[in-house]
Amino acid sequence: MAAPKSTKSKAAGETGPVTFTRDEELHAYRMMLLIRRFEEKAGQMYGMGLIGGFCHLYIGQEAVVVGMQMAMEEGDQFITGYRDHGHMLAAGMNADGVMAELTGRRGGYSKGKGGSMHMFSVEKQFFGGHGIVGAQVSLGTGLAFADKYKKNGKVSLAFFGDGAANQGQVYESFNMAGLWKLPVVYVIENNRYAMGTAVSRASSQVDFSKRGASFDIPGEQVDGMDVRAVRDAAARALEHARTGQGPYILEMQTYRYRGHSMSDPAKYRTKEEVQKMRNEHDPIEQVRSRLLTTGVASEDELKTIDADVRAIVQQAAEFAQTDPEPDPAELWTDVVR
Repeated sequence: MAAPKSTKSKAAGETGPVTFTRDEELHAYRMMLLIRRFEEKAGQMYGMGLIGGFCHLYIGQEAVVVGMQMAMEEGDQFITGYRDHGHMLAAGMNADGVMAELTGRRGGYSKGKGGSMHMFSVEKQFFGGHGIVGAQVSLGTGLAFADKYKKNGKVSLAFFGDGAANQGQVYESFNMAGLWKLPVVYVIENNRYAMGTAVSRASSQVDFSKRGASFDIPGEQVDGMDVRAVRDAAARALEHARTGQGPYILEMQTYRYRGHSMSDPAKYRTKEEVQKMRNEHDPIEQVRSRLLTTGVASEDELKTIDADVRAIVQQAAEFAQTDPEPDPAELWTDVVR
């Protein structure tokens, strides 16, 4: 489902919350709910042994990728790390294909050979989830270099986490992007714990929006739990990059409710902390509350959306369990030798 045309972002110095149209609110609600329900189902299937390998869920961070997608233009490219299922769904990739890849089936986006961390779609300009921490940042910068060389007006978005933000190749990429004024937006999804260590224990500079200062790259911190704030900041950053002013950093202050991966019990934080975030900052509940409080949507309308989303996810789960596994000969296809 394509995002409705976004409202204009606020000019510098303007204050107050960004407003969404009814269509924008409903689109954001539906897409974030789809990601949430899909990831919940993926977690269940992993527990049942239907998904092998690693599995990193996006639950809690939905507003980041949905808000960014709402500000992107046709042809803009994006790339991310291994917490990638939500990014694919937000871009409009089919839930059946995403779930089938998780279970290693022919109908998966990488023909069942990539799994959770390695899917891509040329059609949607999604250049993959990547298992090597920080690898996508240099690749996303390379996409931006190609865009500038071709003068095609596109912008590349490189998503990465607070843990990856400490990798050396990130700063090599910043230097090149700043030097050549490449059209790239770096989206740091700061979910506060990286693989399991609080940012205050792992980073000397915990304001990640300042990480590009020595390369003359502007940045800002954004409430990554509010889809309106994300969409607004994304519009500014994309305009900056698209108009030849060079790279931009957005630090999305977000939170993951689950562990780093399915094997992580997340004992490094309290249950009370997680519950407080759910109760006070949940991105989906914020939109739901606005829709009901303002009378823009009724309880019945939202129940219908929820039922539709659950049906999509259930269909994806069934497809992912019944679609055939790849033929063994597929081991030799799509391999550069």
